[in-house]
Amino acid sequence: MSRPAPPPWVRPLATLLLGATLAGPLAAQTAAPQAPKAAAQPAPKKAQPKPAPKPVLEQRAVEMLQAMSARLGAAKSLSFTAVASYEYPSRLGPPIVYTMRYDVSLQRPNLLKVVIPGDGPASEFTWDGREMVAFAPAENLVAVAAAPATLEGALKQAFDTAAIYFPFTDLLLSNPYGAIAPGALLAYVIGPSGIVGGVKTDMLVWANNEVFLQIWLGAEDKLPRRIRAQFRADPKGLRHDLELSNWQLDGNIAAETFSTAKAKTGMPMAFATPGRKVPIGAKPVALERKPAAKPQ
Repeated sequence: MSRPAPPPWVRPLATLLLGATLAGPLAAQTAAPQAPKAAAQPAPKKAQPKPAPKPVLEQRAVEMLQAMSARLGAAKSLSFTAVASYEYPSRLGPPIVYTMRYDVSLQRPNLLKVVIPGDGPASEFTWDGREMVAFAPAENLVAVAAAPATLEGALKQAFDTAAIYFPFTDLLLSNPYGAIAPGALLAYVIGPSGIVGGVKTDMLVWANNEVFLQIWLGAEDKLPRRIRAQFRADPKGLRHDLELSNWQLDGNIAAETFSTAKAKTGMPMAFATPGRKVPIGAKPVALERKPAAKPQ
């Protein structure tokens, strides 16, 4: 707490007090002159806090994100392939790139399977509305834990207890736009592209106080094809890149896709944080706040 500022100026002694009252002309002659007043000093200015930036949300960009959200949220099932590349500091300083592939299958309301073939150790994650299972096939190790009945709750628990992080978490929710909309500060359309994913896309920017995203959305199908991110919590501003392909919405997903019978034959291990680190600054956006109401 800062100390209070001293008074801006001190009032001088205005008159000399006489010990006796003099009468007549002598009193007029002997009266002391009035001391001059000190010049008033201006009060020191207090530093004004910087105003919070006002959101700048271009309506077209918002509508494009809402269209993506509606398309994904309406699907009773979806599957896709995600290839995530993220930078990590090398010993010399310049970043090196790690790449991971995710084969994702979601059957609403309560079935999720994520297969991670590499780079690095292969693994599988399965959730069925009652429990979640993490399986390392090469090592034949399995971790099983009771899980919340909701997808959001299960993914949050997996992240909190075992640092299981999926860069596409928000896309799995029933209302992706509602998950990212709170706190939005910036949204605008950059322009078209015909390179990413072999389809025509629209590029846009979306940002809040935690992350800056550049997003490529299919111009016709509204599906996300690429997402590039930088996290404010990362002092080096390392870049994260997510490419999304092989989209299948409302297709038939075989029941055995979500089976954990083979995984549960593995040697039990604790459902805890593994040695692999979460990318610097990264965290699932949707799991930090309650999703907004689904737009009508």
